[in-house]
Amino acid sequence: MASLNVGNLGEFLREQRRTAQLSLRQLADAAGVSNPYLSQIERGLRKPSAEILQQLAKALRISAETLYVQAGILDERKGLDGVEVQTAILTDPALNERQKQVLLQIYESFRKENGLGSGGKDTVVSGPEDGRGADSLETEADGGPHAT
Repeated sequence: MASLNVGNLGEFLREQRRTAQLSLRQLADAAGVSNPYLSQIERGLRKPSAEILQQLAKALRISAETLYVQAGILDERKGLDGVEVQTAILTDPALNERQKQVLLQIYESFRKENGLGSGGKDTVVSGPEDGRGADSLETEADGGPHAT
């Protein structure tokens, strides 16, 4: 049977499975698919549906979006360098300024560990060192200076 141009997906899945220290059978059971079907996906012989990819992602504890990109269902987001993650952290009203800064530091340390750039951190995060936090990000909802 000829490959359906999903070899990269299969290789990626195999690597993720091995990283998670799961056998083919364990991952198939966790994702609710048959062992032979998962084997065919890993060998690039089958192209799984978005639903199967979501089940595999959940079993591997990775984002479904990552698998969608590998399968060619979604286009890879390029040029953002983590800006969306940083923006989400900085604008989350459920987090206080200290929590936001700690999350950003952890995120950056993981990116550096994985060989990625700073993700525009220097331009997105500013002013927390003065002890007041980023006033422009504080709102009434998150206990900022104008909370009632």
